[in-house]
Amino acid sequence: MRLPRFAPPRLRRPFAAVVTGVLAVAAAGCDSTPAAQPQPIRIGMIANTAGPLQAPGYELRDGFQLYLDTHGGQLGGHPAQLIVEDEGYQSSVSVASATKLLEQDRVSALTGIINGGDVTAVLPLVNQHKVPLVGALGRPELSDVSYVWHTNLLSVEPGIAMAPFVRQKVKGTVYAIGPDFQSGRDEVRGFVETFTRLGGKLANPGGRAVFAPFPNTTDYRPYLKAIADSGADAIFCFFDAQNAIYFVQQYAKSEVAGLPIYASGFVTEPGSLATQGDAAAGIYNALNYSPDLDNAANREFVAAWNAAYPGRVPTSIVMASYDAAAVLDRAIAAAGVNPTPQEINAAIAGLGQLSSPRGPWQFAKDTHAPIQKWYLRQVRRDGRTLSNIVVSELATLGG
Repeated sequence: MRLPRFAPPRLRRPFAAVVTGVLAVAAAGCDSTPAAQPQPIRIGMIANTAGPLQAPGYELRDGFQLYLDTHGGQLGGHPAQLIVEDEGYQSSVSVASATKLLEQDRVSALTGIINGGDVTAVLPLVNQHKVPLVGALGRPELSDVSYVWHTNLLSVEPGIAMAPFVRQKVKGTVYAIGPDFQSGRDEVRGFVETFTRLGGKLANPGGRAVFAPFPNTTDYRPYLKAIADSGADAIFCFFDAQNAIYFVQQYAKSEVAGLPIYASGFVTEPGSLATQGDAAAGIYNALNYSPDLDNAANREFVAAWNAAYPGRVPTSIVMASYDAAAVLDRAIAAAGVNPTPQEINAAIAGLGQLSSPRGPWQFAKDTHAPIQKWYLRQVRRDGRTLSNIVVSELATLGG
């Protein structure tokens, strides 16, 4: 498979065979190896390798890889092997990938996963095998998180964080729209429920958000015409990657181009923003990370990223995948020599506060998702380029 143009030359290799560390004979079993010696450890990643979510799929991989490259190719003192399998656009693909990783590759942990619905789909396998899933993007709320941890966010949170600001700024009605898959429905629901609870009113007919078919919608002109017909005073949206590019570019050429857009931060992440260009200028968005955050961990992270992947801007997905590796590093080290997946899972529960490029955070006991700050960003010109500039803090969510 040919990698997209934004991948640096040194990464032109098969997506499903990303390997870090030493694949020693001991990985297959070697009776002469002392039991006390740290053995190679396998981590399985599920991420999109093609299609409209390919870009965040590569960000998941590259964020995790950056941590390994800057930590001697090891996790918890063990040579680490990262095995990447496709997430696809049907849950059956994710389940097949998880089955391979758990039963054939016998990984000690899973990570990645872009669509929150796929987290739900693989959960029975995770619980059956008692292997921790340290996800690095969003997911829905779950009733059983015994073996589920997430280093990025719950999918409802970007909308929850943004809603009070929109309620303050917009005196009229807001039209809410997103893609019709689990994460899209969750992201928009978080906004709608919070915004209406605060007294805000939707312009959507019947007060119900609109969802475009995913992943194949490329023409948003009918939806933009519906926004115009609704008389909305502003738009709230969540889209990601290629769909975000289509929506923002078509919005800028539509009759609603004068309406302000408030969004989940994924709408204007750097991979999309580079193509959206001036069409995205002025968009306010909410996210848990921005590369211009001023803290020591972020400065070190951004410098390492820029050295490894010049020309690419680190995103919240990159950051959270980097943090997923950091979580596993600390947990594996704390779990003892050659720990079982169950011992690694127990060690994650005891990690406490973690240092991160986003700032300090920790897992909430009830959700196993981060307690963290959320930031208001706006797309503004920074020199000759457009960037998501942090305007202020919005809230701390997750506690």
